[in-house]
Amino acid sequence: MTIAKTEASGGTGLHPEVLAFTSSLALDRALLKEDLVGSLAHLTMLSRTRLIPSEDARALRGQLVAIWKAAQAGTLVLADEEDVHMAVEAELTRVLGERAGLLHTARSRNDQVALDLRLHVREKVAQALEALATLIDGLITRAEAERTTLLPSYTHRQRAQPITLAYQLCGYAAMFSRDVDALGFVLAGADVLPLGVGAIGGTSLPIDREVTRELLRFSRITTNGLDTVGDRDFALDFTYAAMRSLLHASRVATDFFDFASPEFGFVKLDGEIACGSSMMPQKRNPDVFELIRGKAGRAVGNLTNLAVLVKGLPGGYNRDLQEDRQVLLETGPMLTSVLSMLHLALGKVHFDRARCLAAVESDYMQATDVAEALAMKGIPFRTAYKATGALVRACQEKGLPLSQVTLELAQSVDPRFDADVLKSADPRLAVERKANAGGTGPASVEKQLVELKTHAARAREMAHSIPRLASLFDALQEAAL
Repeated sequence: MTIAKTEASGGTGLHPEVLAFTSSLALDRALLKEDLVGSLAHLTMLSRTRLIPSEDARALRGQLVAIWKAAQAGTLVLADEEDVHMAVEAELTRVLGERAGLLHTARSRNDQVALDLRLHVREKVAQALEALATLIDGLITRAEAERTTLLPSYTHRQRAQPITLAYQLCGYAAMFSRDVDALGFVLAGADVLPLGVGAIGGTSLPIDREVTRELLRFSRITTNGLDTVGDRDFALDFTYAAMRSLLHASRVATDFFDFASPEFGFVKLDGEIACGSSMMPQKRNPDVFELIRGKAGRAVGNLTNLAVLVKGLPGGYNRDLQEDRQVLLETGPMLTSVLSMLHLALGKVHFDRARCLAAVESDYMQATDVAEALAMKGIPFRTAYKATGALVRACQEKGLPLSQVTLELAQSVDPRFDADVLKSADPRLAVERKANAGGTGPASVEKQLVELKTHAARAREMAHSIPRLASLFDALQEAAL
C-alpha cells in the first residue's frame, strides 16, 4: 500500500477507478531516469548530512542503480502506482522493506516532480540544440553550394525581387539561429534546483541544498518553496520556444510544399521522401513537409494547453499540475524529431536551376533595381519609381521581359533612361548590386554565412555544456556517501 493511498482513504486504499483516474504513471514513466538521478543526488545529500545511516544509503543506492540498469535492459516491471515516484518507491520497498522509506526523508513529491521536470527540460534542450546545430550547418553547406542559383523571392506570395538560393537558405537558418537564443533563455530558467523545499514550506531537518545542487550541477537554488512547487514558468518557456521553432519549420515546409508543385516546379523531391498516392500512380506527395506543418499546430495547442492549465491556480502545488506531463513529454521529442526530419528532407530536395532562372527572367522583378539605378543619377526615387513603372507597362504590352528591354523603347518612355541604367535589368547584376548588409549580394551572403556558423557552433557548445542524465548517473553511483 502506498503512502498516497493510505492518506487519501484512511487506510482502506483508493477505489481502483479513482486510482486509475488520478494516476499519471502511463505518462510519467518516461521520467524514470530523471527520477532515479534526482533520488541518487538526494540520497547522497542525506548520507553526507548524516540524516540517514551510510549503510542504508549504500543499500538504497545499489537498488536505485539496479532499477536504472533494468530499465536500460528492458527488464524493469514497475508496480501500478499513482506515478513514477511511487512506483520506484514500491520497487525499493519490495527489495529493501521498511528501509526504502528513508529515501523520502526531507522530500515531498511536490519538489520531487519539480526536479524531475527541470531535469527533463534541461535534457531536451540539449537534444534540441544539437538538432538545431545540425540543421543550421546543413543549411549553410547547401547555401555555399547555391551561391549563384537565382530564383524569385516573394511578398504576398507574388514574385518580388530576384535573389540567390544561398540567400533564401540563409534566411531559413537565421530563423533557427533565433531558436538557439530562445533555448538559451529556457536553459537559464530551468537551471535552478527546486529539491529541498519539501511540500511547500521547507523542512525542519538539517539538509544541505547546496550539496544537491552541486551533485546535479544546477547553477543556483530556488528561493521560496511556495513559489517553487507551483512554478511551471520554465515549462511554459520551453513549450513556447519549441512552438516557435516548429512554426519556423512550418514556414520552411510551406515554401517547399509550394516549390514542389507543378505551378512552381522549382524543386523535385527525391523518392526517399516523396510519398505516393493509394489511387493516383503519378503522384509524388510532399507528405514530410505537410506533416511538419501539422506538428507545428500540435505545438501551438500544447502551449495553449499549458497556459490555460496554470491560469488561475492558487499559490503552491495543485494536482491540476499533473496535467503538464503530456504537454512536456510530447514537446521535446516532437521538436527534435521535426528539426531532424527537416534536415534530412532538405538534403533530398533537388532544385531545377533552369526553371528557377526562367521564372526570374520572365517577370519584371528587377524593376526596383532599375528605379534605384535612376535614383543614383540624382532623380528622386518616387519619380524614378513612376518612370520604371511606365517602362514595365510598355514591356508588358510588347510581351518583352524587362531584361530584354531596348534603349530605344526605354527612352521612348523616359529619356533619362540610358544604357548604364538598363544594365540593372540583368537579374544577375541586380543581385550583385545589393551589397548592403542583410542583402542578397554575394558579399552580404558571405557575411551571413560566417555569422550563421557562429550560431551553429554556439548551439553545439551550449548543448555540450548541459549536464546529461547518463553522465550524472555515472557520477552519482560512484559519489562518496
